[in-house]
Amino acid sequence: MDLYQAHQFDLPFEVHGDPMAAGPLLFNSPHSGACYPTAFVAASRLDPASLRRSEDMCVDELFSPVTGQGLMLMRAHFPRAFLDVNREPFELDPSMFADDLPDYANIRSLRVSAGLGTIAKIVSDGAEIYQKPLQVAEVLARIDALYHPYHEKLGQLLRLLHRRYGFAVLVDCHSMPSLPLRDLHRRADIVIGDRFGTSCMAMISDVVEQSLTYAGYKVARNRPFAGGFITEHYGQPKQGLHAIQIEINRALYMDERTYQLHRGFTVLQDDMLRMTTALAAAVAGSAITGPMQGGRLAAE
Repeated sequence: MDLYQAHQFDLPFEVHGDPMAAGPLLFNSPHSGACYPTAFVAASRLDPASLRRSEDMCVDELFSPVTGQGLMLMRAHFPRAFLDVNREPFELDPSMFADDLPDYANIRSLRVSAGLGTIAKIVSDGAEIYQKPLQVAEVLARIDALYHPYHEKLGQLLRLLHRRYGFAVLVDCHSMPSLPLRDLHRRADIVIGDRFGTSCMAMISDVVEQSLTYAGYKVARNRPFAGGFITEHYGQPKQGLHAIQIEINRALYMDERTYQLHRGFTVLQDDMLRMTTALAAAVAGSAITGPMQGGRLAAE
């Protein structure tokens, strides 16, 4: 029996927009997937609504208008609680498994320690996901079926844009709870992550920050989110490959208790589209090209 059979997705992820005519910006929403496999829900100690606490709900919809500007949007349909592509391929917690992990697994990363590895142990509020230990073979099959194809496609699209324009800009799109778990103070409206200036040209972060600040948002930079694996892995400015992460406070567009969108969604969507227009114009007028030699574009 195929170990992955119980978790098959008709469409694990998709790309909106025409790759053959797209501009140099690629938008990515890796955590907005909301297709929860029946077997996964049955194996969880949490109800479906609780599993959704880790989901970047409707972030793909927030950025969907960029395709009308001739840009591409890639989005996952599988949920982050099931598999997280914004991690190394094998960031795995040995305490979650009934058998031994392979030697190449990264069992000591900070993300694994926090319970949020490639296969998460908890949802974002700290509740444990699984009723009993997992089998390593099943999880490795999950990674083969979803993680690797996702990154192969993302790398392929970035290579295509780089060949066409001499550079490419990846905008990794996320959302965050309005209140940190251990903090009574509200977070900023939007957090820009560029790995402290290492994942993209400074001008890109500057344009995003200026546009959103002008729209009235409280914008922070790199704190508390500097960018995850995707931003770090694909952001190679010296090679003409730029990656920036955008984290959006969920209270701006939804009721975090009921998961219902409110009227702020349309306002935020319009503001993100204006930011995209400004960023596209800025990169079109700048020399941010770079050589491909030495660049790593596919997940290893």
